[in-house]
Order: sequence, then structure tokens, then C-alpha cells
Amino acid sequence: MLKKITDRRTLLKGAAAGGLLAATPLASRFASAQSDAPIKIGFQQHSTGIGAAYGRWYGRTTEAAVKKINGEGGINGRPIEIVAEDDGTDPKRGAEVLEKFANQHSCDIAFGTLFSHVVYGSAPAAGELKLPYFVVSEGHHVASGALNRWTMQPGITDVKSQVAAMAPFVSKNLGKKVTMIFPDFAFGHDHRDFFTAAIEAQGGEVLEHIAIPPTETSFTKYFPKIPRQTEVIYHVMVGPGVLTFVKELGEFFGPSRPEIFGFIDSLEAVDMSSPGLEYLEGTYFWEGMPRYAQASQSAHEKAYRTAVGVDDNGASLSDSKDVSTYAHMFGCWETLHTIKAGMEYADYQGPQDRQKLIEAIESMSIMPESAAHPQGAKVFNGRTHQTFGHQYISKVENSKLVLAHATSIADTFYEDEVDYTKMSF
Repeated sequence: MLKKITDRRTLLKGAAAGGLLAATPLASRFASAQSDAPIKIGFQQHSTGIGAAYGRWYGRTTEAAVKKINGEGGINGRPIEIVAEDDGTDPKRGAEVLEKFANQHSCDIAFGTLFSHVVYGSAPAAGELKLPYFVVSEGHHVASGALNRWTMQPGITDVKSQVAAMAPFVSKNLGKKVTMIFPDFAFGHDHRDFFTAAIEAQGGEVLEHIAIPPTETSFTKYFPKIPRQTEVIYHVMVGPGVLTFVKELGEFFGPSRPEIFGFIDSLEAVDMSSPGLEYLEGTYFWEGMPRYAQASQSAHEKAYRTAVGVDDNGASLSDSKDVSTYAHMFGCWETLHTIKAGMEYADYQGPQDRQKLIEAIESMSIMPESAAHPQGAKVFNGRTHQTFGHQYISKVENSKLVLAHATSIADTFYEDEVDYTKMSF
């Protein structure tokens, strides 16, 4: 089944490359479909709340992907129409948004959610509504089996796989005695649980877990909890206070600090050259996709970077101070292309084919690096509804992030905890 999906995508890509699609008027380009009505995708967007920076860039990436897909003929000859609703980065509103997609907007599917507590609050509604729900999050919520068969995460990796790949690097290069600082909600708890286990498997230990409310705006009061024997500070913060967090961490330690390994979530949408971040020189960050254009970047990534309107420093082409959430937003681009491939294989015509769509995507496995997957090749596990891919570790050098290590996909694998394909719809 994967071969059929890949061959169809290759055929379409070849036609576009030959100018056949681009030369066809848009109206006639969709004329061969059984219906020329748009495929309506409900975009659950964090336009406000602690996820607003991500929501802004998830929106821009979604627009760019839709422009590309529609320019190549859409899905099954039909254009995509995005219906965006703000969930306020709030679990209760998230469920309400899904109900609006299904009952008010008549959307075919729902897509886009990042923050894990919103996914947890929304997924039960997707199951009740029988609405395919494609999340672009990182929590282990999907692959853990805690959700339902209607919820998938095919375009971005999860925390458990990320930290499994990071722990050997941290242990070997930075130290074995770790203090963790993380947000006090599901996403942070995934880091707490899975990195603790991963570093212990490397012969290390976590000396202290410091959980911080995600809406916190001042952090200095938490830092005295860091044990003096700490060799590595592991941090992953989110929300509007991230710049304050990293600045105050530097002020607390001054010139003598432990090694620091962070997840770029702590500095997403933040300029690395911001005053007060000088102490980060020589520290390391996980990145889902390197923000700064590397010498080794592929032609696929270069084209993607241009399409989403981001320069070589990871900022908006129209405003150098508007820094992207580059390490995560590729998930929107890749998820939409996966939805396209699934709908084309399932010959999706409307809501009556939603189950066929889920089953089609469950059958996928290898996703080669391509224009559809510019972050890199992936392996999708249809049983757990979770994708696995390369992870990147970058080092801060001259206020830029320079790639220091890329993991293999195999480094991120873990044993299945669920088989959604055996669950009823």
C-alpha cells in the first residue's frame, strides 16, 4: 500500500515539475474530481494563550503547504480549504473547537494542535464525533494508547523518542548528574518521566526535578533548588516567559555554570542574539529541525524554508525580529502532505470515507525525505499512530545554532505500548 501512495505522489510531482499542472487554469485543474467542493480542514490554532507564538507560525506554515498542494492539483482533484478556529491554548475550548468543525463548519478532518494538555482535552471529542484528528504535538499522549483511533500524530516525533536519542549524547559529552527544569503539565511530565529513565539507562541520574507552572513569569525563586553537585542542567520551558527564564538562569549562575542542555522550546521564537543570552555560548539544544540554515541543508529544506517565508537565520523574510518556531512548525507541512497521500490512496470523497482515511494512513511506513518531508526521512508506526524521525543537537556558537549531532531514526525507536488498529471505530 505504501508503494501505491509513493508512486502516486511521485507521478504528481513529476507532472508539476514538467509544467503540466502549472499551465492548467485553476478551475479546470480540479474539474476531474467527483466533486469540486473543497476538502475542508479544521485548523485548531493556538492564536492566543501560551501557545500564541507557535500558533502564528503553525498558521503560516499551514498556509504555505496548502498553497503548494493546491498549486499541484489539490487532493483527488479538489482544493483544500482551511477553517481556522482559536482554541486559546485551552483544553476546554479545544473540545469546543472540534465540535464546531464537525457540526458548524462541516469539516472533513481536524488538524494542527500542539500543546499536549489541549490534545488531551480535545481527543475525546474527536472520538465521539468520529472526526479524524491529526495533531502536531510532541507529547507521548498518542503513542501511549491514552487516546483513540481517530487521533494520529504522523508528522512530528514525540518526547519519548526524542529523549531516548538525546540521553546518550548528554551522558557521554556533558555529564551524568542532571537537574531537570520543565513545565508542570503533560508535555513537561513526559520529559520528566522519559528523560529520567533514559539517562538512568546510560548510568546517569536526575538529582532534582523542578516543575514550573507554564504561565510563570519570574523564575529566580526556583533556581536555589538546583543541587550544587549538578553537572548538567536540562531545561525545556514554554510560553511567553521563556526569554525571561533563560536570562534569569544566566544571571543566577554568572560565569561559573554547569553544562547546559536545553530543548529549543525554551527559546522558540526568540532571537539567539538577544541581550542577556551571551552565557548560552557553548551550550547545547535539541532541535526538531535546525533553525539556522546549515551548510548541509538539502534542496528540499531550502525550498521549504523559502515557501514558509523564513531566512537563513530562522526569522521572517519580511521582519528579521519575527523569529520562527522552526523546530516544530515543519510538522504542519509534513502532516498535511501525509493527509494528502492518505486521502488519495483511500479515494476520499467525503465524511463517509473518514474511516478509510484512518486505515490508509495506518498502512503507511517509510516516508522518504522529499519535498513533502523536508525535515528528513521518517518511519510511521500505524499501530501506535506515531512517526519516528531524525533528531538534531545544535551547539550555540557566536549566537547561532550550529548542528553538532544528528541521530539515526533507529535511535528513537521504543517498544509499542498500544495497537490502535485492533480498536473499534
